[in-house]
Amino acid sequence: MSALPSFLTMYRELIAIPSVSCLEPGWDTSNKAVIDKLAGWFELLGFNVQINELSAQRGKFNMLASIGPGTGGLLLSGHTDTVPWDEGRWTRDPFSLTEADGKLYGLGSADMKGFFAFILESLRDKDLSQLKKPLRVLATADEETSMAGARELKKFADLKPEFAVIGEPTSMAPVIMHKGHTTECIRITGKSGHSSNPAAGLNAIDVMHSVIGRLIKVKQDMAERYSQPAFEVPYPTMNFGHIHGGDAANRICACCELHLDMRPLPGMDLPSLYEMLHGSLAPLQQDYPGVIAIHSMHEPIPGYACPADSAIVKLAEELSGEKAMPANYCTEAPFVQDLGCETIVMGPGSIRQAHQPDEFITLAEINPAQQKISALIQRICN
Repeated sequence: MSALPSFLTMYRELIAIPSVSCLEPGWDTSNKAVIDKLAGWFELLGFNVQINELSAQRGKFNMLASIGPGTGGLLLSGHTDTVPWDEGRWTRDPFSLTEADGKLYGLGSADMKGFFAFILESLRDKDLSQLKKPLRVLATADEETSMAGARELKKFADLKPEFAVIGEPTSMAPVIMHKGHTTECIRITGKSGHSSNPAAGLNAIDVMHSVIGRLIKVKQDMAERYSQPAFEVPYPTMNFGHIHGGDAANRICACCELHLDMRPLPGMDLPSLYEMLHGSLAPLQQDYPGVIAIHSMHEPIPGYACPADSAIVKLAEELSGEKAMPANYCTEAPFVQDLGCETIVMGPGSIRQAHQPDEFITLAEINPAQQKISALIQRICN
C-alpha cells in the first residue's frame, strides 16, 4: 500500500492552498505551494519529478512527473490555478473542502485542482513497475489568464507522449474541438475641451462610434466567411466586453477604450484574423493620425481539433460511453497538441460549475470517473 493520504485528504489539501491567477496583481498568487504538494505525492509513488519556473511569469511553476519505460505513452494534464472568487456570492469558505448535499464544495473542486487527486487515487494500489509505456502527469500555471505555463512545455526535454488527456471538467465526456481566444484593446486618444465648442477638441467617443461601426461589419463578415457546423455557434465571434471613456458630461472626451474578444474556429489562420481587424480600422487611422491604437492584451490562443477517428478518441468514447463533442470554452489543448500527440479534453466535474460561486463536484460522479481514469491508464500504459 502507498503512503499517500486518503483521496478526500488530498482533495482537501489542494483546495486549501490559494493558487489564484489574475491579471489584477492584488488577486494573483503563486502556485508553488500546490506544485510542491503534488511533487511530494508523486515522488511517494516513485515518479521522477521535474519543476520549472516559468520564464514569462516568475514565481509561477510547471511540474512534470514521469514513470515507466520507453517512449510515447500517456500524458495526463491539468492546471493548478483557479479564478478569483466573489466573496459576496460564496456561501462557504472557498478554501475549505465542504461536503454537503451530496457534493464537495470548494474553489478548484471542479476546475480543476481536484483532477490531480483523481489521478493519484487511481495509481494508489497499482504496481507501477509493470507499466509497459510511460505515464506522465503535467501540472501547469496560469491557464486562467495567459496560459503562460502551457506555452513553455518545450522546456521539458523529450516530452513526446503518444496520447494526452487534459482533465478539464467535461463530466468525463471526450471533447475534441474548441475555438481559440484573443483579447484586444482599442484605445482612442482625442483632445479634451469645453463641451460648448465641439470643434475645440476631438471627442474620443465620437471616433469610437466610427470604430465600432467598422468592427460590427467585421463580425458580420466572419460569420459569412467561416463555418464549422459542429459548434452550437458555428462561426467565429467577436464580443465587445468592456468600454469606458470620458469624465464629465460637459467636457469633450479625451480618451475612450474598448476591450473585445474574438474566438476563431479551429484551423483559422490567426494572422488573417488580425489582418481583418487591423484592415477594417486602417482607413480611420489614416483619417485620425496617431489617435487609434490597437494592441493585444495577451498572446492569442489558437483553436483546437483532434480528428474524430483518432485512436484516443475511440478509446475515450468506449470507456466513457459518450460521443465526442465540441466545447465552447478554451483549454490548453492546442499547446499540448503541439507536442505531437493525439489530444483530447476529458475530466471529472461539470463545466457548468467552473468559475461559479459555491463550485462543486458531486459525490455520485467520483467513483465512475475514478474507474474511467484508471481504465484509461491501464489500456494505454499496460
